[in-house]
Amino acid sequence: MNSQTEKLLIAGPAGAIECAIDRPAAERVPRGVAVLCHPNPTQGGTMDNKVVQTLARAFVQLGYRAVRFNFRGIGKSEGVWDEGRGEVDDALAVIAAQREAGLPLALGGFSFGGYVASRAALRLSEGEKPERLALIGPAASRFDMAAVPADSLVVHGEVDDVVPLSAVLDWARPQALPVTVVPGVGHFFHGQLPLLKDIVVRGWH
Repeated sequence: MNSQTEKLLIAGPAGAIECAIDRPAAERVPRGVAVLCHPNPTQGGTMDNKVVQTLARAFVQLGYRAVRFNFRGIGKSEGVWDEGRGEVDDALAVIAAQREAGLPLALGGFSFGGYVASRAALRLSEGEKPERLALIGPAASRFDMAAVPADSLVVHGEVDDVVPLSAVLDWARPQALPVTVVPGVGHFFHGQLPLLKDIVVRGWH
């Protein structure tokens, strides 16, 4: 993301997992740790996806240590695509390695990463649950999204041609879960990434 981004490998269930960490300004005491999940690796998704980087920038601005990572088989992460099952295990391994005692955990994801974040949150034990989730364009039409807590931040583009808005509303409706809809915007928020960052920052406070 910038010259200050720290890259490292951690142990995962299918081998090494490549991570990228961005920190708030040195004088700030971290507010928490945000683990962020990237879009579908079979369609070119990586931790360097622009929406995921925008999420990381938002969380750094909010005072979090932002942790992005590559799912198995992507970049320097070992292993092969596991249709979403192993990828949830990857997220849980990164959470376990990167969370800090006494600091809240935030969990976020874009598209397929939103599915992974919802499933990972479900599998964390009561004392380990994230304080909140940020789901951008969650892949509700393509994967079996888990129900999420009522205070989750969900943002979707009105004219998303990858995950129809109707599918996200169908997933959100039984939970009475609000969805922030950005008018005229597609799946990748082209030209609207600064707006997306502002929505996350304003919506998180």
